Amino acid sequence: MMEYKNTLSLPKTRFSMKANLAQREPEMLKRWKAIDLYGRMKEQGQGRPRFILHDGPPYANGHIHLGHAINKILKDIIVKSHHMMGSDTPYIPGWDCHGLPIEHNVEKDLGSKRFKMDKLAVRKACRRYAEKFVRIQKEEFSRLGILADWDNPYLTMTYDYEASICREFCRIFMDGHVIKSKKPVYWCSTCVTALAEAEVEYAPHESPSITVRFAAGEVLKQWLADRFGILAGPAFALIWTTTPWTLPANLAVALHPDYDYSAVEVQLGSKKEVWLLAEERLLSTLIDAGLEQKNVRVLGTFRGGDIEGMEVKHPFLERDSLLIVAPYVTMDTGTGCVHTAPGHGTDDYESGIRYGLDIYSPVDDYGRFTSEVKEFAGENIFDANGKIIEVLQHNESLVAYTTIEHSYPHCWRCKKPVIFRATAQWFISMKARSLRDEALRAIETVRWIPDWGKERIYGMVKNRPDWCISRQRSWGIPITVIICEDCKAPLMDQSIADHLTEIFAKEGSDAWFSRQAQELLPPGTKCPKCGGTRFHKETDILDVWFDSGVSHAAVLETRKGLCSPAALYLEGSDQHRGWFQSSLLTSVATRHRAPYEAVLTHGFVVDGKGKKMSKSVGNVIPPADIIKKYGAEILRLWVSAEDYQDDIKISNEILQRLTEAYRKIRNTIRYLLSNLSDFDPDNHSVDFCRLDALDRWALMRLGEITINVKRAYKEFKFHSVFHQIQQFCIVDLSALYLDILKDRLYCEHPKDHIRRSAQTAIYRIAHDILLLMAPILSFTSEEAWGHMPDAVNENSIFLAEMPDTPSISIDKSFQAEWELLWKIRGEVTKALELARKEKRIGLALDAKVLIRPSEDMRDFLKKHVPLLRTITIVSQLDVDEELDSGDGTVWRSDEIEGLAVKIIQAAGEKCARCWTWSEDVGKDPSWPDVCGRCARVLRNLLIE
Repeated sequence: MMEYKNTLSLPKTRFSMKANLAQREPEMLKRWKAIDLYGRMKEQGQGRPRFILHDGPPYANGHIHLGHAINKILKDIIVKSHHMMGSDTPYIPGWDCHGLPIEHNVEKDLGSKRFKMDKLAVRKACRRYAEKFVRIQKEEFSRLGILADWDNPYLTMTYDYEASICREFCRIFMDGHVIKSKKPVYWCSTCVTALAEAEVEYAPHESPSITVRFAAGEVLKQWLADRFGILAGPAFALIWTTTPWTLPANLAVALHPDYDYSAVEVQLGSKKEVWLLAEERLLSTLIDAGLEQKNVRVLGTFRGGDIEGMEVKHPFLERDSLLIVAPYVTMDTGTGCVHTAPGHGTDDYESGIRYGLDIYSPVDDYGRFTSEVKEFAGENIFDANGKIIEVLQHNESLVAYTTIEHSYPHCWRCKKPVIFRATAQWFISMKARSLRDEALRAIETVRWIPDWGKERIYGMVKNRPDWCISRQRSWGIPITVIICEDCKAPLMDQSIADHLTEIFAKEGSDAWFSRQAQELLPPGTKCPKCGGTRFHKETDILDVWFDSGVSHAAVLETRKGLCSPAALYLEGSDQHRGWFQSSLLTSVATRHRAPYEAVLTHGFVVDGKGKKMSKSVGNVIPPADIIKKYGAEILRLWVSAEDYQDDIKISNEILQRLTEAYRKIRNTIRYLLSNLSDFDPDNHSVDFCRLDALDRWALMRLGEITINVKRAYKEFKFHSVFHQIQQFCIVDLSALYLDILKDRLYCEHPKDHIRRSAQTAIYRIAHDILLLMAPILSFTSEEAWGHMPDAVNENSIFLAEMPDTPSISIDKSFQAEWELLWKIRGEVTKALELARKEKRIGLALDAKVLIRPSEDMRDFLKKHVPLLRTITIVSQLDVDEELDSGDGTVWRSDEIEGLAVKIIQAAGEKCARCWTWSEDVGKDPSWPDVCGRCARVLRNLLIE
């Protein structure tokens, strides 16, 4: 018997089955750098419509984590896909280099040496630290396959960027948005600085929950007696608080002007007293106090506004507290009488301003009571809670006391509880020049993805307080305000702004700390208010969110090839209160528009059980570990496989599943390439109109996938891209089309029309699928692109354009025919499985299929017998309208009414070359063990 293997056109490719991603990817990165791939893409984009994705700067602080990986991979997918769809997509990565996170770590590294260093020395150490982690993170981001202008990133600590910050602050200041005021702000007594809202995290915290008596003043006592008759005992307004330490700063008690309040007589042993509290809160307050309804008698009710302006007595200090009204008083907790300390709360502050109260905060920078509170001077405020409660118990002012756990603000850096504390700070006013209203109008002009992002940021901007922009730290851009020593007026005009900006551009912001105030001003400057010539500098630095918030001015408006507003900002959903908002406010204040046309947000990384990643829990997976084990490609696949707008789960099990999905996609690509080893697209391609029907179906499906994938890229629905490509590769190609093609690819003459038809389709499928998946599976697509036939000759797949749909003429009847053909194939497959199970056949090629059609399907089946035989991969198939309905081996379809299928052993003998059964095996004496088709192929091969 002849050995026929060498006469077959078996698959052949150098594209490896084993990916070895961890080893191959660094080699690919070196190649991209060697050919200056990003530079070539940038050059290619010249003259195209611009699509600018502006990079939100991560902190130059520590190694990257999975949140960073999600963010940068999503941006990379967008930049690559839009470039390949015909846009100019320059991508400038950035880093946030100032601020507390960096200074905090530098101080830990310096230890006690920190106290021997001046501010400039500390700033120099911070700059070195930031430079170090810019280098580290740049390598780590690049390792993910991110294509960017890594040689020219923007850093918020370069002199040109610092000059831009100075320029933008001065512009906002001169436009009347900046004020200095003593008002409550978030304050971290551990880090010793004010914090912005975006620098505060909420976490569980245990606090004392107390209800306290405030004795009625003389006017209130008389009013109660006039209203309800002679009182049986002393009267008290009851307040509730979870911050006993703020009681020394109490100056008022707030009631709702329109709610009903009760005066209730309470029996406490042998004594009686009268409590004033909200009618709605009476029952819960009695329970907290360990009393029952039988212990009280309601004297009557009144509106909160009825006693506005009267006074109650502070429970342990010799002063009165004013009764005020406020609409923010609610009935969900407490007593309806709200303890008010204007120096320790936003609502309290607003009420204090309204009623002319002192903005009183007897707490120092380190969270200790000042000498103004003699009883607790020098005491840490949280430690003093217990002592204050003891005082209240001792003077019988305490009604109830328990401990509760609730959500409480903590510092984002040191994770310690923060306080609200009134200090003199610089603010960007939300009211001045209608900044809030203009920002809300700007939000309406932006496309928010997902839609709920609009409502989220709208609500935040609508309700946010003034933006506290001053910080009491060293490492940052100074608040460039110079103040007259004589009249205390700040100096700022365009000439001063330009002069400062020029100094910063040449020397950096260190100049503010190394020069005297006069040296920072243009020569001959005098105070325009009093004519004075003695000045001092502001010592606070700017909130780091201001630094990154002006990147639209510092980067988009200054870098060649960029423009503002950006087409897209993309960050985590926490940036609705962070970078998205700071960028919006600085842009609206100076340019009266949003700095972005669209904003896209992604969720956060959680473990496989949906729990937040935490070092203490031990569920953190560093990106470097994943890359080492699986390769960056699997990380990229992970980012694309999930709906990133929700939180994204990751675990070893998830990564294993994705690795298996990747393996199947890679093997499909490999099989496509392996059948093109003898195919030259310029010389061997078949016109689409002459393609075999099966190949036209495959290209029809390719066209559908192409349309859907390109639409998904434009709509940023990358999980749809992944799932469609995965489905096409594994189901349409591997399980159907390529399985069916094996006979003609291997056994037909290499130059036969039907084989060249299949190769034409395979070439187009491989070409287009590689392009479609390149933005996601960048390393694999680039590698496979290098194994395509010579006609694809670009140095990189990323210099090619996304494919158009194949230009084949497809009508609805063609689609309908194939839908029915695949449906019939499915029923035949079920019958074959049954026959195999019953051991009537071994392989599908051992079978002859007999089909009894339904009445309305007879002509269709007879017309498509050869095609059905091909797609069912059997040796013989025929229509038999006389199938015995009583035959137990007949498969009766539940899906297609009237259709029956019988599987019998194929007639003839098995061809030794193609393994199909045929009655013409041996007809050609030259090859007695092969079928007629194979004999013809062998004869032609012999002739050649």
